[in-house]
Amino acid sequence: MMERMLQSRKTGKIPRHSPVAYGLIAPSFTLMLTFSYFPVIVAIVYSFTTWDGFNPPQYSGLANYQQVLSDPIFWLSMWHLLLWGLFKLFVDLAVPLVTASLIFHLRSSRAQYVYRVLFVIPMVVPGVVLLMIWSFLYDPNLGVINSLIHHLGFTSLTPDWLGDPNLALIALMLVGLPFVIPFNLLIFYAGLQHVSESVFEAATLDGCSALSRFFKIEFPLLLGQTKLLMILTVIGLLQNVMGPLVLTNGGPGYATYMPALMMYFDAFQNNQMSLGLAIAMIIFVMVLVLTWAQNKFIRPSEEFVN
Repeated sequence: MMERMLQSRKTGKIPRHSPVAYGLIAPSFTLMLTFSYFPVIVAIVYSFTTWDGFNPPQYSGLANYQQVLSDPIFWLSMWHLLLWGLFKLFVDLAVPLVTASLIFHLRSSRAQYVYRVLFVIPMVVPGVVLLMIWSFLYDPNLGVINSLIHHLGFTSLTPDWLGDPNLALIALMLVGLPFVIPFNLLIFYAGLQHVSESVFEAATLDGCSALSRFFKIEFPLLLGQTKLLMILTVIGLLQNVMGPLVLTNGGPGYATYMPALMMYFDAFQNNQMSLGLAIAMIIFVMVLVLTWAQNKFIRPSEEFVN
C-alpha cells in the first residue's frame, strides 16, 4: 500500500484502486444515486399505490396497471405512437444518413464545413420556439402553408391542419421537414470519417457507382451508428410530450394523444400521480424491451474500419 502511494507521488497519478480514487468519485456517485436512481425506485413503488401527489399513498396492488391497460384511450395513444414511430424511424435516420453521405463526398473540404454548419445551426434554436413557428405555419387563416395553397388557386384545399381530426396527427408527424436532424447528421458523418479511406479508393477503382457504394459499403459500416440513433429515436418518441402538448394539447378530441402525454395529464392535471407513474413504468419497460431487441438483432460490421 505504501509502495503504491509513494509510486503515485513520483508519477503524479492516482492508482486505480486507491481509496483516494474512490473518494474523488463518491460525490458524483452520490448525486447520481440521489437524483437519477432514487426517483426511479420511488416511481416503481408508488405506481402500486393510490396517490395524488400530496396525501399519503395507499397500497392498491396492480389496480393502476389494470386501469391503464383496460383504457381504450391508452391503446389509441399506442396506435398513434406506432404510426408516428414507424414514420420517424424511417425519415429521421434515412434523411440524415443520405445527407451525411452527400456532404462527406464533396470534393471541397471547405464546402463540407459550410454545409455541416448550415445543417447544425438549428440545434441552437429551442424546441418550443420551433414548435411555435410550425404552429404559425399551420394556422388555418394566417399560416404560410394555407396562404401558399390559396395563392396557387386551390382555395378549396386549405384545411385546418391542427383542428381536423383526420389531419392533426399527420401534421404533427411532418413537423421538422425536411427531417435533416442535426445530431443524427453529425453522428453519421463522424462514422463515415472513421471508415478507412482505402475502402472508398478501392470502390472507385472497381467502378462502383455512388448508389452501390452507399448500400454495399457505407450503410453496412454505419449500422453501429444506426443502432444507437434508433435507440435514441425510440426513447424520444416514447417520451414525446412537448410536440402534442404545445401544438394540439392532444386534440382535437384524442386525435393526437400519446402515452407520455396521457401520463402528463393523469399526473399533473387530474391529480392521479400514481396512475401517471404506472404509465411511466409501462413506457420504461417498452424502452428496455426495444433496446434489448435492437442490441440483439442489429449487428454492426467492423470490417474496413480504421
